[in-house]
Amino acid sequence: MADDTSPPRSPSSPPSEPGGRHTDSSAHHDPDFLSAVRDDLADWRQWLARTVVLAFAVAAGLAVVLFTWVSDQAIEGFSTLRSWSPWAPLVWTPVCTAFLVWVTRRFIPGAAGSGIPQVMAALSPKVAPGQQGLFVSLKLSIAKLFLVSGGLLGGLAIGREGPSVQIAAGVMQHAQRWLPRRSPLNHDGLLVAGGAAGIAAAFNAPLAGVMFAIEELTRKIEQRSSGLIIAAIVLAGLMAVSVFGNASYFGRLRVDHLTWSHLLPGLLTAIGCGLAGGVFSRLLQRSLLGGNDRFSRWRARFPVRFAFACGLAIAVLGLVSHGATDGSGYDYTRGLVEGHLDLPLLYVTLRIVATWLAVWSGVPGGIFAPSLAIGAGIGSDIAQLTHTTEGAAAMIAIGMTAFLAAVTQAPVTAFIIVMEMVDGHSMVLSLMAAALLASLVSRWISVPIYHRLAQAQLARLPEPAEGAAPAATAPPPA
Repeated sequence: MADDTSPPRSPSSPPSEPGGRHTDSSAHHDPDFLSAVRDDLADWRQWLARTVVLAFAVAAGLAVVLFTWVSDQAIEGFSTLRSWSPWAPLVWTPVCTAFLVWVTRRFIPGAAGSGIPQVMAALSPKVAPGQQGLFVSLKLSIAKLFLVSGGLLGGLAIGREGPSVQIAAGVMQHAQRWLPRRSPLNHDGLLVAGGAAGIAAAFNAPLAGVMFAIEELTRKIEQRSSGLIIAAIVLAGLMAVSVFGNASYFGRLRVDHLTWSHLLPGLLTAIGCGLAGGVFSRLLQRSLLGGNDRFSRWRARFPVRFAFACGLAIAVLGLVSHGATDGSGYDYTRGLVEGHLDLPLLYVTLRIVATWLAVWSGVPGGIFAPSLAIGAGIGSDIAQLTHTTEGAAAMIAIGMTAFLAAVTQAPVTAFIIVMEMVDGHSMVLSLMAAALLASLVSRWISVPIYHRLAQAQLARLPEPAEGAAPAATAPPPA
């Protein structure tokens, strides 16, 4: 019953919500156009902040473009070496691997691994502003560019897409010193924008960068800065498009039409990739985080010798497979996408082992491109085993999506990345379903790899009693 003793509400007072709260009547009125434009243009600090952020977004995109060019030259350099002598990698690859691990652990421990865990760690509330340089900085971006390219020059099965996240984030966060006070974007927002810009520029897929920011780097984007973050991501992606053209780095998949005959092979591909991707993710985590086994103890005690042994094993795999396991697998993935299904025997198995050894060795590098190559191989194998060679392109697309979603447990990002390669809309729902199914299966086997490695990166933070000085003797596990 209403309280008869309450004072009557004035006709001019704002209406109240149930519970006694008052609402702002101006929220129900349309804005005055001239007044809104005048207020927006009058705040010069906001426009200066937007200009600085977008300028650094262009710089981040160009940094990824430069990284792409340098890594391509490194891949061609290794191909030239192999064509000169197929036996040369038996010496070159282990020496290169050992040298890169020594340089990383000795001088730049923050550049190890893929780079995505470092960006996620820098976004943690446990990290003070003065400690974020341990994980993301302009110096680490430059080092990452050359170290990953050096790994590709050595023929290691690593990718450049994950490292692009740390490189672009390092460039983007440098904008902090140029932003005015009351900027709509704080340091965390710059890291999110930079990391997502790295994915957008690496894959020529701005939408994938936006979803990666939401799905992996942060669970939400603040409304007041969301427009600026998305604009920065898109602008960085446009830098790659302006240089490399509006085409996927892995080629284009043409899928004409899907029928019910593709249902069973598609399910087998999605579930198989989910199982394999979950096991692969768990294997990588156990290897990088270490344990009490003999190999983990050897890796912890003699990291350079262990890297040399990994490099030698990778070179042997490349020799046995006639080069099929060398590098990121761009050529073989592009060949599968274009319809060339003549894969070497045990290609998927050998590439999984080569990628695992490359990551385990401690050389900086990512797993996006190798995962796409493995998924494409699984899809091609299942298409041939089920005699659906006419639908091989569909199985390859499903395999790439499902395996990447299973390894990263970022199904929406994986779906969008592969969707950019598919010439036709008939695969949209199939790829989305495959990504969600594979990610679900993978979660039964493994925890999300980047989140777990990000927690391990936080172990590099100095103890409170030691002050702000970083622990120089604690190299990152990934």
